[in-house]
Amino acid sequence: MLMIAACLLALLSPLAAGRWSRSLLLHRWRSPWTIWTALALQVVLVQAVLPQALAPVLHVATYAVGLGFLWANRRTAGVLVVGAGAALNGVTITLNGGVLPASPSAVAAAGLQHDASFDNSAVVPDAVLPWLGDVLAWPQPLPLANTFSVGDVLIVLGVVVAAWTGTGPLRRAVQGAPEPDAVATAAA
Repeated sequence: MLMIAACLLALLSPLAAGRWSRSLLLHRWRSPWTIWTALALQVVLVQAVLPQALAPVLHVATYAVGLGFLWANRRTAGVLVVGAGAALNGVTITLNGGVLPASPSAVAAAGLQHDASFDNSAVVPDAVLPWLGDVLAWPQPLPLANTFSVGDVLIVLGVVVAAWTGTGPLRRAVQGAPEPDAVATAAA
């Protein structure tokens, strides 16, 4: 939930400054079904009880599908930064058997307790590339307390770049007035 909230805040941040992200909202995404499929599978992984051997494989597959979407849209501002973060997470998850390794201190700071079901992030003994796992914490008692990784930070930064690239004044967009660059183009 922490990553979803951070990405939503990043997407909505131009509105707080009286701007709107016309280039992001009006963008024609390539293969949008792929990212929705990856996100839906992530929700199923976290919420449903799946066979022990299937969950890690599906977890890695969601990153492969998500990276396919990002590659198809790589020319869009911010997507390469999101892709770098997703790639760091995906490689680390793959090398650790389908789980993003979490540091015990970050897990403790966030007050997380893992049960017997699949956790997409957990303390992994002898983790590979542990510094790329969930080593940072949004601690208790803050809302949405959780752990996060360097890859997660890059993902949110990429969403910020995407949200702010090509923003325009909200007042003009609401009033239907032409944007300044459209007026200059029409005059030429």
